[in-house]
Amino acid sequence: MFLSVFDIFKIGVGPSSSHTMGPMVAAGRFLDRLRASPFTAHGLRASLHGSLAFTGVGHGTDRAVILGLAGFLPESFDAERGELTLAAIHAEHQVTPPDLPALRFDPKADLIFDYANPLTGHANGMVLMATDAQGDVILREVYYSIGGGFVVTEAELRAGSAATSGPPVRYPFESAEAMLAMARDSGLDIATMKRANELSRRDPAALSAGIARIWAVMNACIERGLEGEGILPGGLKVRRRAKGIHEQLLAERGLNLTAPHVINDWMSLYAMAVNEENAAGGQVVTAPTNGAAGVIPAVIRYWQDHVPGARQDKIEDFLLTAAAIGGLIKHNASISGAECGCQAEVGSAAAMAAAGLCAVLGGSPEQVENAAEIALEHHLGMTCDPVKGLVQVPCIERNGLGAIKAISAASLALRGDGQHFMPLDNCIEAMRQTGADMSEKYKETALGGLAVNVPNC
Repeated sequence: MFLSVFDIFKIGVGPSSSHTMGPMVAAGRFLDRLRASPFTAHGLRASLHGSLAFTGVGHGTDRAVILGLAGFLPESFDAERGELTLAAIHAEHQVTPPDLPALRFDPKADLIFDYANPLTGHANGMVLMATDAQGDVILREVYYSIGGGFVVTEAELRAGSAATSGPPVRYPFESAEAMLAMARDSGLDIATMKRANELSRRDPAALSAGIARIWAVMNACIERGLEGEGILPGGLKVRRRAKGIHEQLLAERGLNLTAPHVINDWMSLYAMAVNEENAAGGQVVTAPTNGAAGVIPAVIRYWQDHVPGARQDKIEDFLLTAAAIGGLIKHNASISGAECGCQAEVGSAAAMAAAGLCAVLGGSPEQVENAAEIALEHHLGMTCDPVKGLVQVPCIERNGLGAIKAISAASLALRGDGQHFMPLDNCIEAMRQTGADMSEKYKETALGGLAVNVPNC
């Protein structure tokens, strides 16, 4: 099993990695199949199932599918061009993807939200079809958006081929236990082993440049969020708050009037800035998902701006360590809210952030594993119950609290020697089991919890 740092951290578009990015990627993959097909297509159809149907409108799934079928991709998405293209598709009832002829596609007739027929492979299922001149289906594929922007076909899901393939890696750990054993045997820390694995697939300059870009996009997202104003889209009329909180915190600096716990407000602020940008459909990095995109950037920014001795050149170690933990969680459980609830999203992000922070603060591999376990353990059972299917309430504040938990977990782990009662592997398995037992109402369907307990106004 090898999941690259660039599989865990993908540059894309909000508001959801599984409901926005994934469907757009799936549409792009279907276009590739169509280009390679011997059939001549005249039209396209799509149906959304399970969680993609129930919360698709709030997550922008319909828009993502339409734009994906028009040739847009998350990593290069241009919002202004996207809006113009959407308007043209609704008016002309056709899409014109690159290297294909114009294809019939009426969003009102050809994009179906199928609430009654969930697909069996995963909660986030979709079917894409190409039709001939008579409207008969000539090409059909089932895709599952399995969290964090990862997409697999039905056949790939059955074959278990969601992980990337390629040459063997030097430290092929599939569990935290194996990771720690390899660290002891090699005398290396987790980031160094992860870096060695990455270098089996790309050269050092490309690796460092790619990771630097990940952090640059994360940090730019924070900065945009700190300047953003107004009401977030979607109808809940949620106000953007990060700018106002930031201005208050800056005004209080140096006055010796604030309590020590105000540092928590800085931690939350950075995360909320990212997730307000995500809710507005801005550019974000999956970390490991869009819904949890604020936790890791917030912890890095807190470390860089508020912790004495923080070094810019150690951000790469932070992200490599975090990616190693995220890969373990994805491989052995899930990072999908539709599959395991928010424990799989913000819980995973907090575990990754705690591990990264512990590592750059000098923690041993055992302390890093302990930090990840503490953070994940105290998110177990957390539901995914977005109001109106929007990644706003409770998601924005939840990222702030996830960042606080991550920093606390790293600090607690550093106070010990790495020995602890509950191994990370067992905690990951507990998360998987909890997700399996969780009612579908609480797994990104907006059918339970906070999603149905809203003001009557």
